[in-house]
Amino acid sequence: MEFDYTEEQLALQDTLQRFISRDYDFDKRKAILRSDLGFSAEAWKQYAELGLLSLPLPEAFGGLGGNAVDIMLVMEQFGQGLLMEPYLSSVVLCGGLLGDSGSEAMKQKLLPQIAEGSIKASLACYEAAGRYDLSHVACSAKRNSANWHLSGRKTVVLDGPSADTFMVAARSSGKTNDAAGVSLFLVPRDAKGLTVSGYPTQTGARAADLLLDDVVVGDDALIGDPGAALALIQRAVDRGIAALCAEAVGVMNALNKATLEYLKTRKQFGVAIGTFQALKHRMADMLIAAEQSRSMAVIAAVNADSKDAAERTRAIAAAKAYIGQAGRLVGQQAVQLHGGMGVVDEHIVSHYFKRLTMIDLTFGDADYHLGRFSDMLLSA
Repeated sequence: MEFDYTEEQLALQDTLQRFISRDYDFDKRKAILRSDLGFSAEAWKQYAELGLLSLPLPEAFGGLGGNAVDIMLVMEQFGQGLLMEPYLSSVVLCGGLLGDSGSEAMKQKLLPQIAEGSIKASLACYEAAGRYDLSHVACSAKRNSANWHLSGRKTVVLDGPSADTFMVAARSSGKTNDAAGVSLFLVPRDAKGLTVSGYPTQTGARAADLLLDDVVVGDDALIGDPGAALALIQRAVDRGIAALCAEAVGVMNALNKATLEYLKTRKQFGVAIGTFQALKHRMADMLIAAEQSRSMAVIAAVNADSKDAAERTRAIAAAKAYIGQAGRLVGQQAVQLHGGMGVVDEHIVSHYFKRLTMIDLTFGDADYHLGRFSDMLLSA
């Protein structure tokens, strides 16, 4: 399959590359990691000015009407620059979910604010006992008159500490692991009974656990139909996985570039170590893994917007499984070829490797998605 970006997409890619080289170098990133916020508010404002925050949102609500391939382009650059801003959680996941399934009032109120960067949202869909299973929802939603009462816990809510509002999956009927009976609610950060406990992840990004103690929301907070939100959440998460696959490709390309440069400059016995045959073979394996990962990321992006859930899930699971394995190979080889410097915090290679590891674990690791893909083949 021939795959090329359009002229507009290439122009956006070039703009992002110039922004990263000029305003988001490794030293700037380290300073951002040490900040309380964990990302750059200044960079977030620039993303809004560049149109990144409005890129996948519907045109009717201040967006640019972009698709998953446009997101792939952006996320690949995020990976190369190791950008820390909550683009995946707020724009790709929550913005996409609102655009797909939010009420007209929600779209009119929230999507323009997301596009201009004035609010950020996070998706709270996982619980500790469920691991990667989106249907495992013990958090309860009980109807009382015109209101819903939410109680329970949600874990590892990406970029939760900086979110202004949360999309919370809660069970309105059925048993804990039933596919039916899951509802999705919009919960503002200042809602009475909501406790947000934030913490840094291994890459320095932020996540949070939510405790909902009889949080009361109205019918206008409901996203989609009551009890039918699981399919909406799965579609949003699949779109997020496709974005993560693109980010991983960007990280791998950056790692390969850094490693190749090191092999050309580091000398032993008076010659560059890149001339050693064994190291050439390792570098070739890394380049092949990255190129094949790019092909899988393209497949994921092309299928991410599909309304055929089975087709979409199969493509997304295959891409996530392969890229998780390839990312481990590229990351480990890069560290090995850099020697001791490959694991020190002062060298960017260690940060690339940690990010690849976190991408693999987010929304299901390689083993989980390999099992998911094989189960679909058997059922077919």
